Amino acid sequence: MTTETKACFELKEVTEDGVIEGYAAIFNNVDRGMDKLLPGAFTKGLAAATRSKRKIKMLWQHRADEPIGVWDELIEDARGLRVKGHLTMDVGRARETLALMRDDVIDSLSIGYQTVKSIWEGDVRVLQEVSLYEVSPVTFPMNEKAKISSVKADIEDVVEKLKAGDRLTEREFEHLVKGLGLSNSQAERAARVHLKGQGEPAAAADEVAEFLAALRG
Repeated sequence: MTTETKACFELKEVTEDGVIEGYAAIFNNVDRGMDKLLPGAFTKGLAAATRSKRKIKMLWQHRADEPIGVWDELIEDARGLRVKGHLTMDVGRARETLALMRDDVIDSLSIGYQTVKSIWEGDVRVLQEVSLYEVSPVTFPMNEKAKISSVKADIEDVVEKLKAGDRLTEREFEHLVKGLGLSNSQAERAARVHLKGQGEPAAAADEVAEFLAALRG
């Protein structure tokens, strides 16, 4: 059996106790490997895993000898495969992973799977059915959309500072707006504009518009 890997993760939250929630895969998106996952691609494989009581493992960088946690919930919706799991905090590598995620060093994850059914559309391989085996935090993603967008514990700390009337640092502001859906580069520009007043007026106006749009959801 050949197991393939694919980075297509968008992670929404990582809590202080290591609970992770986000999207393991985004459907109908062509990645750097010229693969596209179709809606429903995981359905049969996840059902089979549930029947056999096989857990979807959380590995470090796809290394089978370094498990760091387990995925507890895997649900397909219209957008992709939504997952929720936890790092096993008694494992040293899991604690290191959490620290690296909080510091934005590890900001992507990747799936390990076996292709069951696929077709070609020109140069794109369309994955119609896959069997998922593991999901790993990774340093470099194949899919640029596969980014960790926030660390929940950090955002809660920022909110407490705001409640206390304290001024945010540039890094704290970046964490806050990334939690609202801005990319890393957008968050950095927003922090410069809103905290330092830097940038051209037109650019500042654009950043304000982006920030307000994120707040409105």
